[in-house]
Amino acid sequence: MYITKQKVKGKNYYYLRKSIRDGKKVMSKNVAYLGKNKKDAQIKAKKIISQMNKMKFEKKDGILNEKIKKEQKSKQGVFINSSKSQSLRVASQIKEEIILEKKKISIEEMAVFCKRKGFVYASGEIYGGLAGFFDYGHLGVLLKRNFENLWRSFFLGLDGNFAEIESSEIMPEKVFIASGHLKNFNDFASKCKKGHIERADHLLEKNLKQRFEGLTSEQLFEKIKENKILCSVCGSQIESVDIVNMMFPLQLGFGNSAKAFLRPETAQSPYVNFKVQSGVMRKKLPLGLALIGRAYRNELSPRNFLLRQRAFTQAELQIFFNPSKINEHENFEDVKDYFLNVVLSDERIKGIQKIKCRDLLEKIPKFYIYYLAKVQQFYFNVLELPEDKFRFYQLNEHEKAFYNKYHFDMEADLDAVGWTEIGGVHYRTDHDLKGHQEVSNENLSFFDEDSKEKFIPHVLELSFGVDRNFYSILNFAYFYNEKRQNIVLRLHPKLAPVKVAIFPIVKREDFEKISEEIFNDLKKEFNVVYDKSGSIGRRYARNDEIGTLFCITIDEDSLKNKKVTVRIRDSAEQVRIKIKDLRESLRKVINEGENIFKMGKIVNTRKK
Repeated sequence: MYITKQKVKGKNYYYLRKSIRDGKKVMSKNVAYLGKNKKDAQIKAKKIISQMNKMKFEKKDGILNEKIKKEQKSKQGVFINSSKSQSLRVASQIKEEIILEKKKISIEEMAVFCKRKGFVYASGEIYGGLAGFFDYGHLGVLLKRNFENLWRSFFLGLDGNFAEIESSEIMPEKVFIASGHLKNFNDFASKCKKGHIERADHLLEKNLKQRFEGLTSEQLFEKIKENKILCSVCGSQIESVDIVNMMFPLQLGFGNSAKAFLRPETAQSPYVNFKVQSGVMRKKLPLGLALIGRAYRNELSPRNFLLRQRAFTQAELQIFFNPSKINEHENFEDVKDYFLNVVLSDERIKGIQKIKCRDLLEKIPKFYIYYLAKVQQFYFNVLELPEDKFRFYQLNEHEKAFYNKYHFDMEADLDAVGWTEIGGVHYRTDHDLKGHQEVSNENLSFFDEDSKEKFIPHVLELSFGVDRNFYSILNFAYFYNEKRQNIVLRLHPKLAPVKVAIFPIVKREDFEKISEEIFNDLKKEFNVVYDKSGSIGRRYARNDEIGTLFCITIDEDSLKNKKVTVRIRDSAEQVRIKIKDLRESLRKVINEGENIFKMGKIVNTRKK
């Protein structure tokens, strides 16, 4: 149990928070609002914990959980990734808890932080960089890979017919003739009197704070003139809005060589491989083909760091199914009473609504709703994204792509830019397969043995912008340690790039020998760092900033009793654990969600 602080409009608000286990799921919940004064908050927290102890909450955990759920009327408290390694604390120890503020971070601050800590930085920076291109450093690669692996584990596990493929990033011209990209994959470029070019819809959004999707170049230009919007670079008048294709063309070989393009999305790869894969796998529909890979778009105005790039990573699952079964899913009963956070296209005035899956059936087919639920569960149950910071935003007929029958964007409420698209769920019908069949002259139909039907499968696409999700993860993990005045990156245990840091308390041969032995043992299973530079406090701070879960200190007592001190990142609490039990204990905590306080004896320290 711990105190958190949220800053709203410059004012501090204190809350008492608790980690609550519901089956295998662990979540952080607000137990009580403690007021605006820190000292009063600590006193009030002690009283509340004392009362809860009298209720013997350890024996009545399930009852208490229900009571907390009922009493929690809002989600105004700061979300804290509910680390599986946290435990309840007694009232006498509340004074030792650190207070973490959910610090809001701007785009510029995030870019500086990512560069300083080795997550992400401009590609070719020593030459001035290249707009819209970024390189991932050692920590960025690890965090990104951890997200991708969690994505794989969750979505490929939804059905035995789902599998991952990998394909070339360069594809022949005919692929994009069939898909419609050569004709329709366009941006609208506004041009001012002095020749500055900007994306027209972004220019309007920036000035009018509204969405402008689905408009033609003429309509965008009229809006610009109507609102007297000027060039954001030089302030001169906008003279035109023109259509430009966003694809990167390539010339392969020499002479009369074939034309090709860098793919602008990963989706076309599963479509052109569907015939081969459906035959080889000999599976029934639905058949899911997943792909995580790079895509390239010649954006007019790449901006907002990782949120709009020219080269980016997508994680996509293309689900091929029988269109006559769009209103069926064998597992729908599992989610029928599950609440979705949605903004419906015809009810936007209501904002975010929490609607049961079964109550959406009049508007949206069952097959589609089921996967909406699974996507949201991925964000809430796996990534543990703040539930009030996520929504599905439905695009209307004018906003969505013409081939999408239904289109919901996944959006996260980010500190710097507000609600931002991080992915989408799209019902693409048979548009893509039908286009490839016509251009390639290959039969892409499917014969369903059960129904004895022959048809071109329809496709439901689950699309995730990996880089945007990467940014979102950092955004929600970025906390500030008020006491020590340093950043604490509260990453989910399975997302944290570094799991363990090992510190000999002083530079001494006998300390370093044990430290190195522990390091060599733990690195067999976890990503571990060995740090003996600077004070213990500085080493703690460095690892807090990169999200390291546990810091292990080897001290004088370690030589005598063969135990080490394990410090927990989020609470700064410490536990003494036997060296021989260390790897197994950490495995249980990180991979299986066990409570670290069951692994050893809690110790008090003044060092936070």
